[in-house]
Amino acid sequence: MSVRARDCLGGRAAIAGIGATEFSKDSGRSELRLAVEAVRAALDDAGLRPADVDGLVTFTMDTSPEITVAQACGMGELSFFSRVHYGGGAACATVQQAALAIAAGVADVVVCYRAFNERSGRRFGSGVRRREPSAEGTALGWTLPFGLLTPASWVAMAAQRYLHAYGLTPEAFGQVAVTARRHAAANPAAYFHGRPITLADHAASRWIAEPLRLLDCCQETDGGQALVVTSVERARDLPRPPAVIAAAAQGAGRAQEQMTSFYRDDLTGLPEVAVVARQLWRTSGLAPADIDVGILYDHFTPFVLMQLEEFGFCPPGEAAAFVAEDRLPLNTHGGQLGEAYLHGMNGIAEAVRQLRGTSVNQIPGAARTLVTAGTGVPTSGLVLTADG
Repeated sequence: MSVRARDCLGGRAAIAGIGATEFSKDSGRSELRLAVEAVRAALDDAGLRPADVDGLVTFTMDTSPEITVAQACGMGELSFFSRVHYGGGAACATVQQAALAIAAGVADVVVCYRAFNERSGRRFGSGVRRREPSAEGTALGWTLPFGLLTPASWVAMAAQRYLHAYGLTPEAFGQVAVTARRHAAANPAAYFHGRPITLADHAASRWIAEPLRLLDCCQETDGGQALVVTSVERARDLPRPPAVIAAAAQGAGRAQEQMTSFYRDDLTGLPEVAVVARQLWRTSGLAPADIDVGILYDHFTPFVLMQLEEFGFCPPGEAAAFVAEDRLPLNTHGGQLGEAYLHGMNGIAEAVRQLRGTSVNQIPGAARTLVTAGTGVPTSGLVLTADG
């Protein structure tokens, strides 16, 4: 089984282009237009034309169909198109799907995209308002009547248990928020550019769902992000240095639900992340000590700490101290807490910039990056490396 053995996808494809819209709270345009702007920007960055694209991948949650984006961008025939489920958990999996298509010869150039008006349009933070009956929704039926209506409230359940198990206080989460905002402050593309925070600011921010405070929660953003994936060989002939996909993985744990996996044996970790971690380390041949930059999905600060522990950067319960000591450059674009909430796609773009040497918070000599996708749901991850 793939979860027990090294797979053969690593090194077969690369990210050759990245592009985004501005990140705002009111884009003033349709989600389709945001998608098209991001895709065109990514193709320009890669030195390719719309006619070169024969594959598209996005999220099941995206409102802009692949064929509509292709038509609006001026693309021709498509030989591959795909969507990945589970919200932010899909981010790195879109790149995995693209790499699989490239490696199998199903497509030559695949663009992954995500675009939404998540602030001026549908706001995920407003919680569950209406759902069509589904088997997936059954799990929510056990929590909604008791007031667990929002992503913050679902994460708060696990966060409270984490603090109790390790004898910590909510201030432990502040280290993640302060780090993200420090990097965002130096990033002109970030919504919180020029606005760092302190641990005191974090502790003074209002409760959202105890033990989560306002500054533990990612922002809501309008915008779009796109990534161009092609073979390593073709990427080498394009203008930008390739970000080689050394490993890509998806993972779902036992007793997995979408954000409400409260009936597992232990709530202090993220088993789905452990599945992804094992596969990334096996396939890439790397270990935590080899990673130069970590881009970890930060929709809520507690799950960043749990990810660090699941990936083996530090023992359980010690991630807050790990972050405080700055032992791993973390979310150097500002993350979703500081730059923008684009379902993690902007994090993949930052990993590419680090490998190119063009990040506004560049880590000298960065050659190996870890990127993760949404947590609390079936998820995905990538190890990206510099070519050669």
